[in-house]
Amino acid sequence: MRERPSIANMASQQALPKMFRVKQVFERPKIEPEAIPAVIHELLSAEKFRSQVKPGMSVAITAGSRGIANIALMTRSIVDFVKAQEALPFIIPAMGSHGGATAAGQLEVLESYGITEQTMGCPIRSSMETVKIGVNEEGMDVFIDKYASEADGIIVAGRVKPHTCFRGPYESGIMKMLAIGLGKQYGAEVCHEAGFQHMAKYVPMFGQAMIEQSAILFALAFIENAFDETCVIAALNADEIAEKEPALLQEAFSRMPRILVDECDVLVVDRIGKNFSGDGMDPNITGTFSTPYASGGIRSQHVCVLDLSDETHGNALGVGQASCTTKRLFDKIDLGPMYANAITATVLSGARIPLVMESDREAIQLCVKVCTDIDKSNPKIVRIPNSLHLEHIMLSEAYYEMAKNYPDLVIESEPTHWEFDRDGNLW
Repeated sequence: MRERPSIANMASQQALPKMFRVKQVFERPKIEPEAIPAVIHELLSAEKFRSQVKPGMSVAITAGSRGIANIALMTRSIVDFVKAQEALPFIIPAMGSHGGATAAGQLEVLESYGITEQTMGCPIRSSMETVKIGVNEEGMDVFIDKYASEADGIIVAGRVKPHTCFRGPYESGIMKMLAIGLGKQYGAEVCHEAGFQHMAKYVPMFGQAMIEQSAILFALAFIENAFDETCVIAALNADEIAEKEPALLQEAFSRMPRILVDECDVLVVDRIGKNFSGDGMDPNITGTFSTPYASGGIRSQHVCVLDLSDETHGNALGVGQASCTTKRLFDKIDLGPMYANAITATVLSGARIPLVMESDREAIQLCVKVCTDIDKSNPKIVRIPNSLHLEHIMLSEAYYEMAKNYPDLVIESEPTHWEFDRDGNLW
């Protein structure tokens, strides 16, 4: 019988280049966390906002499922403002199908961000049940979270950011929080079933219907800088959302970090997770888009992902965009939440399982080995901790001379060999 080849041995002879550490230089405007409560209070104290929150009225405040900087602090600041008006605030998860598409799962997601009834000082009401409130301009049913439908007023809070699967005037932001976040599983499904080629149409269509047919009062939009820090907080009245959100999206584009190297042979991502991006790793950074309706990020032949974040709770969505991963990551996957997320989004590629290798070293070696038309004795490798924190990254020796003359790269170490432990995993 013919001997079967060892997969590990097929890659083990591939040498890896030395790597050096660089600091990427980005602008850093930010609002210090200790200033956030005062900023929110000042914004909402404007007459057009304050006058809408009346004593005794119940007010639902949305909280999403993304890893938003200072989300617990900002949510508590909104709660405190509502209380100061002698109204009765409560928080609702507004995250579509996330958290495994269950009420308990969505509470767990909020708890992981520090949002609990104890820390917020108000009730949290979680349900996947929705109520029909009307139809949109094409006659499609519009549903909203049950508890939101029972509130006297709704305050929408969310981050504005480029989407990972489509382009349009409204991407990830307030309109999407309305259409999909408050729409729960139904809103997520109806928008995604049309396909991402139509998402730029359906997000504002459903969002505008909610503005017109529910008790939306106003919204707070957050923008983050390249360091995952709050840099803009904007308050928009319900009738201003449609007009003003597109400009906030453009500002968010300008504030995003990026990998300053345009292309590589292999991109190594230490960790992926829902706390870094809805896609596990943000394709606006990594170039790993799951649809043809958006583009950008670094160009690479192969992507290697090594591990999951603790905060993603086993949801490994995004691993399918990699060429190779590790058994460590594979063993952490919780298929339920990952599959529910992928099925709702109607994009299954992100939930596929790539080649699985025993160790970090084997996974990286394999990706280099299968690259074509490159100098394998001096491959171009970029290593990032995740797709959200990009100030400090690693580059292979092939970039060293270029980095010396690049104005926004600061070399922080000399090229050195990879540091693997006895099991072949990175320290």
